[in-house]
Parts: sequence; C-alpha cells; structure tokens
Amino acid sequence: MLLKQIHHSYLLIVPFMLFTAGLAKAQTDTIFQKKPVLYRDFIEEVKKNNVAYAAEKFNVSISEASIESAKISPDPELSAGWFDNGQRRLNMGYGYNAGIGWTLELGGKRKARVDLAKSETALSRYLLQDYFNNLRADATIKYLEAMRNQQWTTVQLSSYDAMNQLAKSDSIRAKLGAITAVDAKQSKLEAGTMLNEVYQAIANWKASLSDLNLLMGAKQSDALTTTLGGFTHFDRNFDLAKLIVNAQNNRTDLMAALQNKDVAQKMLQLAKANRVIDLGLNAGITYSSYVRNVIAPTPSTTQTSIGISIPLKFSNNHAGELKTAYYSAQQSEMQYKQADLQVQTEVTQAYFNYQAAQQQVKQFNSGLLNEAKIILDGKIYSYKRGETTLLEVLNAQRTYNDVQQNYYETLFNYASALVTLEKAAGIWDINF
Repeated sequence: MLLKQIHHSYLLIVPFMLFTAGLAKAQTDTIFQKKPVLYRDFIEEVKKNNVAYAAEKFNVSISEASIESAKISPDPELSAGWFDNGQRRLNMGYGYNAGIGWTLELGGKRKARVDLAKSETALSRYLLQDYFNNLRADATIKYLEAMRNQQWTTVQLSSYDAMNQLAKSDSIRAKLGAITAVDAKQSKLEAGTMLNEVYQAIANWKASLSDLNLLMGAKQSDALTTTLGGFTHFDRNFDLAKLIVNAQNNRTDLMAALQNKDVAQKMLQLAKANRVIDLGLNAGITYSSYVRNVIAPTPSTTQTSIGISIPLKFSNNHAGELKTAYYSAQQSEMQYKQADLQVQTEVTQAYFNYQAAQQQVKQFNSGLLNEAKIILDGKIYSYKRGETTLLEVLNAQRTYNDVQQNYYETLFNYASALVTLEKAAGIWDINF
C-alpha cells in the first residue's frame, strides 16, 4: 500500500497522463502551476521578452548614436587675455586681446567618419538579426526537448503502472501458491526501480520547462510553461543545390561578413582622409590703452588680425594607421570567403543529417514500435498463465521501454535536424 501511495502522489504532477486502477482524473493537474503555450505563441514571447535579445538591441541604438557623433566638426576655440605694461609710475598703460580659432578639416574626413558609422550601424543590424535567428532556432529546440521529455515521462509512468499492477497480481498469486515468493518480491523490486526512473523523468521534464520560462523572460516562480502539439509537420523535400544558393543569398551571418568588408573599406577611406593636412583659421583683436608717459605719449590703439596655420604632419612619414586599415580590408575579404565556404559546408552537413533522421523515422513507422508492444503483451499473458518466466517479462518490458524512448528521441532528432537545416539554409517555415 505504501508503494501505491507514493505512486499516486507522483501521478498528481503529470497533467497529460491517463491512468488506470481507478485513479480519479481530477487528481491530475494540481501540484505545480502550468501555462500551456502553443509553439508560435512561445516564439513570439521569446522575441518580445527575452532579456539577452533585448540587451543585443542596444547595439543598434549605440551604432545609430555614433552616426550623430561622426557628424560633429571640430569646435571653434575662443581666447581672451588682459595685459598691463607694468610701469604705473610712467603711465605705460594696459590692454586686452581676444581671438577665435577653428580647424578646417580637409580631405573629406567628416564624410568618411559618417560613412564608416553608417556602415557599422548596418553591420550591427545584420548581427542583431543573426542573433535572433540563432535564438529562435535554439528556443525551438528547447521547446522540442520539453515535448520529448514529456513523452519520456509518459513512457516511464506507463511502464511503472504496468509493473506495479503486475507486482500486485504476483503478490496475490504468491499467497495462493501459484508462484514463488521470490518472483513476487522480484516484480515488486522492479516496480520500485521503475518508480525511481519516474522521479528522474519528471525532474528532467520540469527542468526543460524552466528553460522555456528563461527564454520567455518569465520568472521561475511563475507558472511553468508547458508545450502543446506533437512531433508532426516536419516532413520536407529539399534540393541541396537550391538550399546552398538560398543560404548564400539570405544567411544573416554571411550578410554580416559581407557588410564587414564594407566597414573595412570605410575604415581604409577614413585612414587615407586622416593623412590630409587640415588648416587652422584664426582671427583676433588687440586693444592697447592710451599711454600717458610724458616722454613718449601714445594714443590708444586697436589691432585686428586674420591668419591661417598649417600643421607640419611629420606623422605622415609613419603609415601605421593606413597599413592597419589596408590589411584589415584584406583580412575581411578572406573572412568573407571563409564564411561562404562554411555556409556551404553547414548546409550540406545539415541536409545529410536531416535525410538520415528522415529514414530513421520511417523505420519506426514501419511497425517496429507495434512489434515491441505485441511481444511485451504476449510475454505478460504467458507469464500470467505460467508459461514463461518473470525474467522474460522484464526483458520484454525493458526492450519496449528502450524502443519507445528511442522512438521519441528519433522524432526529436528529426525535428531538430529540420531546425538546424533551415537555420543553415536561411529559411524558416517551422510551425507545429
């Protein structure tokens, strides 16, 4: 009875099971709060509320702000001063001066800065879109993992329920002398072992649900997000050549690599512009007061001046900045070529993996799961009639469990292979 009570207490936390032995249906769905969410709604919540994605969006805002900074020209400089000739006894007088200076940028420096900032902003937008594409794919796989773990929990609970009923039956048969007490204890021990596996399956399932909450930006104290739907709508027919072309045209990381080439070119243009000599423009006024000295009296004077200054750019003898920009441009070209090759490889590998997963699913759909179930039912029936041993029943049960788990793992691999392939090919039509 104690084992049965433990069994019933854990059945309460699994809302999706239909249980035997007269367990009240109302007892399910009571232990932890759940929030069933469709896949499309889940992805929309991830897009709106994922904290890491929200942080990445600021990179675009920061880049846009840098455009405004790049538009700024050098500020003018004001200067002012006062002087006293220092001969108060001789009444040599005093005066003041004021001036304004401004650096005139030549060589298109301002335009080069603005073009570079705009190119970097475009790059940040591509990187943000690529971040979301990866986030969407990762979130989809996490959703699929939660679905798989839910199915695994169902398998473990169903197996435990069947073994628990068999253990109860064996206990009665042992009392009647139909089987030995050792066999009855063995079946009870197997039921207890399966119960431990149920505990772990439930923990794994709930842990995967907490991952969904994290992706949606929901607090873990809130209701756990549960999945809806099944492993359907993942059949596709693809042409590898078309997938590669589509990836080359639409992959955001490849677009980012191409944009990075433009950024490098803009940096090179700015480095060239920075080598052009700027002009300094200045204007000033100087006032001297009346000199009252009896020896050489002088009337007050006001002087104005306008001039230019030309810096002597000895630094141009060292082309470090220009060389750095040049080699960076060359490097970005190689990086783009490598990214293009990497994209082709990723699409090809993902395509082959998807084909293999597709064949594995077909193998299960050919009747492998049903055959394992038929064998298990036959062994249990024969055992109850005394025609076979408990060991054969246990082996058949383990085989059936393994086949079921492999089946759901294969379905998960099939679905995740499609996610990986579509992400690699730069397409997305997943909805289930």
